Amino acid sequence: MSQGKEDPGHNTTVNGRFRSRGQKRAGVYASSEQEDHMDVASDDDISDEPPPKRILDSYKRRRQSVCAERYDPDADDEDDDKKVVHPKSDSQRTRLAQAVASILLFKSLDPEQMQEVLDAMFERKVVPDEHVIDQGDDGDNFYVIDSGTYNIYVKIDGTDKHVGSYDNTGSFGELALMYNTPRAATIVATSDGVLWALDRQTFRRILLKNAYKKRKMYENLLDNVPMLKTLEQFERMKVADALMTQSFEDGEVIIRQGDSADCMYFVEEGVVRIAMKNKNADDPDKELEVTRCKQGDYFGELALVTNNPRAASAYAVGKTKVARLDVHAFERLLGPCKELMKRNIELYEEQIHEIFGSKLQLQESQ
Repeated sequence: MSQGKEDPGHNTTVNGRFRSRGQKRAGVYASSEQEDHMDVASDDDISDEPPPKRILDSYKRRRQSVCAERYDPDADDEDDDKKVVHPKSDSQRTRLAQAVASILLFKSLDPEQMQEVLDAMFERKVVPDEHVIDQGDDGDNFYVIDSGTYNIYVKIDGTDKHVGSYDNTGSFGELALMYNTPRAATIVATSDGVLWALDRQTFRRILLKNAYKKRKMYENLLDNVPMLKTLEQFERMKVADALMTQSFEDGEVIIRQGDSADCMYFVEEGVVRIAMKNKNADDPDKELEVTRCKQGDYFGELALVTNNPRAASAYAVGKTKVARLDVHAFERLLGPCKELMKRNIELYEEQIHEIFGSKLQLQESQ
């Protein structure tokens, strides 16, 4: 504790070229992990026969205009109030929520941001042999699979290679949007299916701009934590990248006394009440408030430093947001601060003595 796109129909139009259902084309996309290791196909690899020079030159100019684009959140003064909303039925929203529940890319979004993503996504139905994305094309949408099976192909040495598949779950297409690169692979539907798509502009505004804003907010938060003054700026930036926001309603338990510890917290917004039970008191179930943590304070580190169970409980006072740092990141990034945290143990013990009239041992377990 411390106080201190493609049209969603069966026929698709891609980059101004009409493709009917079932029409195949060389190329394919892999999962996020696979795409990192793929070579981007050259323009001449996109089809078996090179297109006429005037078309190729036009294609190159168009692609360079997109892929040369850099996203600067500081320069992005787009009106955040102009949100994209695609109406959905209750059943569609339920299916969409289930489809995105396990998408790692969305894990760090606040509930409000997640709601904006769900509003902006639109449904696209596909049929067997339909190309969802093609290697070499510009990135227009990010896709989440609702249903259906899909094959992943990559052109290697001029030949399309089947490198993987999706079976009714997964997502693809984010890297081309994040890094302004052409599609690294092709995705072809092998069954009837349903995809949820998020357009390029909304993807970049919500995920990239908000990620940037959140990192700056974390950096400002950590800059005001006295304990972290011993860290270099680049070390605090690493801590900021490892944080994840959690929201709690009034009275909700954040940590519970006696539980094992797997993280510590920094207060972003609101107030956190720290309370303890004294097992040696006449009423061992009675909790007494020890302190309150406000914005910029931290708590939960004691159990990580001492390797003991939680020594106190923490409750949200009003609507509260905290930044969570898991134990692995704590040990990796806050090593230089651990000695300072250990010195704070005596201060905590003195506070407890004043409240309970007896001194509880909080020292590190052997």
